[in-house]
Amino acid sequence: MTFLTRIATVAALSMALATGTSSLALAQAKTDFKVAWSIYVGWMPWGYAADAGIVQKWADQYGITIEVTQFNDYVESINQYTAGAYDAVTLTNMDGLSIPSAGGVDTTAVVIGDFSAGNDAVILKGAGDLASIAGQSVNLVEFSVSHYLLARALESVGMTERDVSVVNTSDPDMVGAFQTADVTAMVTWNPMVSEILALPDATKVFDSAQIPGEIIDMMVANTEVLEANPDFGKALVGIWYDTMAIMTADTPEGAAAREAMGAASGTDQAGFEAQLAATKLFPTAAEAVTFTTSPDLATTMDKVRTFLFDKGLLGSGAPSADVIGIELPDGTVLGDSANVKLRFTAEYMQMAAEGAL
Repeated sequence: MTFLTRIATVAALSMALATGTSSLALAQAKTDFKVAWSIYVGWMPWGYAADAGIVQKWADQYGITIEVTQFNDYVESINQYTAGAYDAVTLTNMDGLSIPSAGGVDTTAVVIGDFSAGNDAVILKGAGDLASIAGQSVNLVEFSVSHYLLARALESVGMTERDVSVVNTSDPDMVGAFQTADVTAMVTWNPMVSEILALPDATKVFDSAQIPGEIIDMMVANTEVLEANPDFGKALVGIWYDTMAIMTADTPEGAAAREAMGAASGTDQAGFEAQLAATKLFPTAAEAVTFTTSPDLATTMDKVRTFLFDKGLLGSGAPSADVIGIELPDGTVLGDSANVKLRFTAEYMQMAAEGAL
């Protein structure tokens, strides 16, 4: 689902430093905005919305322009956002904390779109259960949500990473690597999961449905840009829920939207709908607000920040997982309240739920 490496994190920080300033320092009232997104089932609606004129509709409503750009490289989209080239970007909760927030860019989750509910999986070659992974080499994208999923999976059976060996493997190589004799265990995300499980001797032993709500897909925006331009946030949620209404409808228009999103992501309507089945979408703003304001979010983010600190991904020399403050919708802060760099808010989604856009 996501792709995060130590190199990517360093690149993000370096890019931010090389500019001599971050986008925060440049935040001001403006009318032109840039949004970056990358291909994943939960983010395909952004490309569709741009193609279908939904982005234009909401931009016009607020007298602004919104340029939506697709990136084939997920990490590069986040790097560009971190460097200030984009005002908003699609990413996961974990990557939001480890790249822009760790890079000093104050970031707000405007839209909580879904969480992975089976799109990410631990797969073994041959028969067995999760416990039989002990002693094996596990191919995955190091420091990604796949790495996090492995850690949570091992924890569920009383093991840790010391019981396995992690082999860093790039996401385009996953399907081919699984078919080699040396690879016996793998953690990856869709669409690779579906391709691998179609191969002989592939056995899924754990997936993200077993840690519901922990791998969250979001549209985030630069906090100071958002505060200076609240209409941008309103437009983003308007775009999202208009698109959700079409995409999730059991109508010819809904089917056509899912077909278009499937084609744009390299599959067909059936393939896209299969991935949607492993995704817990929040098609209405009210559902998203309920999820975002749940006490469970604090528990999830505590697990995520602990994992990132243990991997050295919260900044060089970080003394503890508290180094970066994470503000929750009720105003409470996990970590350093004097260094809040990741914020969860239900404000804009609540406006959509109340029809107040």
